[in-house]
Amino acid sequence: MMKMIAALCVAVPCAASAQASQQRASATMADGPLTLEQAVAAAGGSAPMMEAASAGVEAARAARTTAALRPNPSLQGQVENVVGSGPYRGLRSAETTLGVAVPIELGGKRGARIAVADAQLSRAELQAAMTAADVRYQVTQLYVEAVAAARRLSTAGDQHRVTGDALHAAQVRVQAGRASPLEEQRAMVARALSLARLEQTERLAGATRENLARRIGRPVDGPLDDAWLDALPPVTYGPSAIASATGTLTLAAAEADLAVTDANVRLFRAARVPDLTVGPALRRLSATNDTAAVFSVSLPIPLFNAGRSALAQARSERVRADSQRRATALDVEQAITDARAEVANAAASARAASGPAMTAAAEAARIARIGYREGKFGQLDLLDAERTLADTRLAAIDALATYHNAQARLERLTAPVPQGETLP
Repeated sequence: MMKMIAALCVAVPCAASAQASQQRASATMADGPLTLEQAVAAAGGSAPMMEAASAGVEAARAARTTAALRPNPSLQGQVENVVGSGPYRGLRSAETTLGVAVPIELGGKRGARIAVADAQLSRAELQAAMTAADVRYQVTQLYVEAVAAARRLSTAGDQHRVTGDALHAAQVRVQAGRASPLEEQRAMVARALSLARLEQTERLAGATRENLARRIGRPVDGPLDDAWLDALPPVTYGPSAIASATGTLTLAAAEADLAVTDANVRLFRAARVPDLTVGPALRRLSATNDTAAVFSVSLPIPLFNAGRSALAQARSERVRADSQRRATALDVEQAITDARAEVANAAASARAASGPAMTAAAEAARIARIGYREGKFGQLDLLDAERTLADTRLAAIDALATYHNAQARLERLTAPVPQGETLP
């Protein structure tokens, strides 16, 4: 009893400390921005696709266990020389036989069956890895859209604030008699249009957050990692690497399909060998009350179904899988080449839109604002400069989003087989 009390005294502070640690970790995660890796981790734990892939792996493991089992023996009973005439009337001369029929698999059927199950298990594990890569790709796309939408919302808010300042400046100029009322009306139109764009952008930003929250299984109320969107690769020169599908998940899955068909060919070839059934039994003779051993051997005759058609089908499936594997390798290499070019072009567009073009547009808008306040530029010049700056910001956001989406697609195409996974 004293030991139990002492254990409780030690366990309660430990549990409280663990709970406090979890609360601190949750608070840290809640205070900081939601990063892409956190979103991917959260989605991996709640995605129905991952649950389905895990169930597929468990089913393949159960099938592997089943494939290794040997055939069950059969209990046989037989009564002869009964309900006849003369000395065989009734059960006086009955011969009762009780035995066991034990099937013996020949031709390596069990090993071939295990090989098929192993190939199917490897394919299921690869499918789970492909599902995880698909989930990461989908979450990355949603995260990119959410971050880009938040930045578009900020740009729309700045534009709405600028149109408000322009409207106020136009009203001051009109009241002072330095401008016609047309400038005030034009500024009011620009203000109304910017408000409509702000409301539309706000709704789109909310929709992207809801889609991201739905995918990761948790609300997205806090900030996102906005600086992540600006990450661009360094500029590289020279020829790009040759695209290769070797070691990618997609090609590994095609090779796993080929391995399954190879194992099926061996299984159907082994199925053509008839199995042997032996039946040791014990017979009792009622007339003399004696017993005797009986031993039977049976072997099926492959007269009507010799398994040729099934083996031919398996071989054709193997040829089809091999052709699909080679076609998959070509498709993956072509897709990788296109994705690399798309990533490089998107990165160049993002650098141009975020660099010199953005600087020039911001400087032009600044000069236009100063000149408009001092009466050196007209309102149309100011509105044109502000519109150019807003369009340049949106173009930069779109270019950065395009780059990250292209990079996510390239990473999905080149996703390698996980460590510890054995290629078939």
